Amino acid sequence: QVQLVESGGGSVQAGGSLRLSCAASVYTYNPSCMGWFRQAPGKEREGVATYYTEPYTAMGTTYYADSVKGRFTISRDNAKNTLYLQMNSLKPEDTAMYRCVAESDNCARGYPRALNPTDFRYWGQGTQVTVSS
Repeated sequence: QVQLVESGGGSVQAGGSLRLSCAASVYTYNPSCMGWFRQAPGKEREGVATYYTEPYTAMGTTYYADSVKGRFTISRDNAKNTLYLQMNSLKPEDTAMYRCVAESDNCARGYPRALNPTDFRYWGQGTQVTVSS
């Protein structure tokens, strides 16, 4: 059983930055698709960003929700087996629990399927991000 452990959440003022990290419990775990989702109280779960590694070329493709494009950057360090989410220009509406996800057979289909929460097999417990105005 793979466990995903997030870190890096916290409280910041609007306009600030945070970087989230997600580490897998199994060092050799290397799924082609990993991403970040978030959920705020009283709101639906939202796909934030996905990183898809093409299996034959190892090229990475990223997908973002419109609400975070230009502000958030997803990246992956395979040597460290870690996924990141750099969040800049944070807004109060970014306040949510952020959860790391892994393994979807549909990331190759591109947006919006790459951000479909029901397709992901593994979920982390989450890290809270709070942005104050």
